[in-house]
Order: sequence, then structure tokens, then C-alpha cells
Amino acid sequence: MTGFARVTGEADWGSWAFEAKSVNGRSLDVRVNVPGGFEEVERAVKQTASKLFARGNLQIGLRIEVAGGAETLSVNHDVLQQLLRDFEKASGHAADRGAIASLMGIKGVVETGQSSTRAVASDEVVLALRAGGDELIGQLNTARLEEGQALKNMLSDYLDEMQRGVAQAEALAGDQPKLLKARLEKQLAELEAGDKVDGERLAAEIALSVAKADVREELDRLRAHIESARGLLEQGGPIGRKLDFLSQEFNREANTLCSKSASLDLTNAGLALKGLVDQFKEQAANVE
Repeated sequence: MTGFARVTGEADWGSWAFEAKSVNGRSLDVRVNVPGGFEEVERAVKQTASKLFARGNLQIGLRIEVAGGAETLSVNHDVLQQLLRDFEKASGHAADRGAIASLMGIKGVVETGQSSTRAVASDEVVLALRAGGDELIGQLNTARLEEGQALKNMLSDYLDEMQRGVAQAEALAGDQPKLLKARLEKQLAELEAGDKVDGERLAAEIALSVAKADVREELDRLRAHIESARGLLEQGGPIGRKLDFLSQEFNREANTLCSKSASLDLTNAGLALKGLVDQFKEQAANVE
């Protein structure tokens, strides 16, 4: 699920701004970037997000501007030295310039911000920022729910089209026995073997071919899967994985329908269903 939220605030000590972006993901991955000294805020925001969301990649950032503070860049030498020792131990040689540059890109090694950011990290400020983080996650949840409603409408439309496609395929499938009989008789005529085949044997072969080409089970399963998908959409909650599974089942039945088809019209109906299934699956991947 995608979404965006922004929350700002001001106080005597300065101002702050939270931003959150959410994109699709198979699992929940919450990454929070806060200035040094506000790790408690980071933990609180992650905890709040994990209670509300089950899937998605969330990028959350907090920027603090302290009144009268100057922009600074500092290196945490203790962390950097530890990383250098670990690198040398793992590689067997000292880190070169490229390795050092990579290590300095690790979070916590280089910090940017204002000189007095840590100085304002009092309990009162942390509490205010935690409240701002809760508000941010609430707004992000609202944005994701709005997108979810739009996705629900879109997926429902696809299911309606699938249902019409199944009804069309069922109407075309009624011609399967006649078409198979005509095909078998034509093949026998081309081989000039019509008079050599016993009538009962011919009837048995036709019956066997019709049984193999019977698509009623596939159509029944497609209808059942459509109803299951509708139930999930009404149920709400984290249903993305279930919809993804149903998409695979839709595709399996549509493939079998095409493989059993004895007419171009029924094949085209099956291919149209496959196209709808692909569109359904693509949008279902956006659902939490």
C-alpha cells in the first residue's frame, strides 16, 4: 500500500517535521531516520507502525531545527574504529579508501544536524515528538485506507468482468460435444477410415473426448474463487496474501479452460479471462 504523511510542530526550543512514505512490500519493513539522541522516538514510531500495518516498506524521517543552532557534521569515531577493526579481522587486511568511504555511509557513523540537537533531547521534547510520531502514523494509515478503498472498487470491477467472462465461456462450452464429434468424423473421413470404424467404438471415442474436454469443473471453481475474493474484499484487514493465492488459482483454471477448448471462441474467452486475472493479480499485489 502506498501513502504519504507529514506532521510538523514548533516549540520554544525550535521546530520539527516528520515525513512518512509507504510503498508496496511483501512484508513489513519500517525504517526510521532520527537525529542522534532521539533513539527512543525511533523505537516508539516503529512500535506504533507495527501495530497498524502488516505489509509495506515505510520510510520515516524526522528533521529537527533548534532555535539558534548551526548546521554541523560529526563523525562517531568510536563506531568507525570498531567497524575498521571488524573489517580488518574479516578481510585480513587494513581498509583502503574505498572501504572506509563505504563504512562511513553506515548509519550512526556520520551524523548531520545541528550542534545543539542532542542538548534539547529532554524527556519533555521526546514525549512531544513521540506524540507527533503517533499522529504521523495515524495520517499515514488514513492515506493507506483511502487507497485501499480505491483498490477495493477496482478489484470488484475486475471480479464483475471475470464473472461475465465465466458466463460467456459456459455458453460457448455447450458446443464442445458437437464440435468434437465433427472434428473426429472429419479426421476419419480424411483417413478414409470411416467405414472401418465400428459405430459403437466411434461413439465411445466421442464420449471419451467430450469427457476430457468437459470444462464445467473449471467454470465452477472459477465461480467459487470469485465469491471467495468478494468475501475477502468485504472482510477487509490484511488480505493481500490471500488475494495473491486466489490469483494463482484463477490463472490455473483459466489455463485449463484454454487447454480443453475445442473452439477458437472458447479459447478467446479463456484468454480474456487470463488477461483479467493478470490485471487482478497486479492490483492485488498493492493490498496489505
